[in-house]
Amino acid sequence: MFQSVVMMGRLVADPKLSMTKSEIHVTSFRIAVDRPYKPKDGAPSADFFDVIAWRSLADFVCKHFRKGKPILLQGRMETRSYTTQEGEKKYVTELIAERASFCGDASAPRHEAPPLPEPPAAAMSQEGEELSDEDLPF
Repeated sequence: MFQSVVMMGRLVADPKLSMTKSEIHVTSFRIAVDRPYKPKDGAPSADFFDVIAWRSLADFVCKHFRKGKPILLQGRMETRSYTTQEGEKKYVTELIAERASFCGDASAPRHEAPPLPEPPAAAMSQEGEELSDEDLPF
């Protein structure tokens, strides 16, 4: 089953570009996503999410985004675990970004996967009229 997550938030710090041993660009950063409600005291609250971006998307994020800048992300959530030096098992859940865009500016550049193929054309009757779902025999 395919999962897709969309988040809009603000970068908590400037993203830093790094490279793996096999020279693949990667960046990790954290975003703050405002909650849709305010607590009784009226102060705004947010949740914080760790994000990983690879290859050209990592380059794009590091080139165009800075601390406090809003970002729109689409990707998938992944959980990994590791063991501390004290022998305690820890779990980390991260958004693996597949797309990133600026928020609120339609002319701003964005990085995304190639477009999906066009859906098949509507079914036509022998007379050239478009068929509805009710007209189809299956």
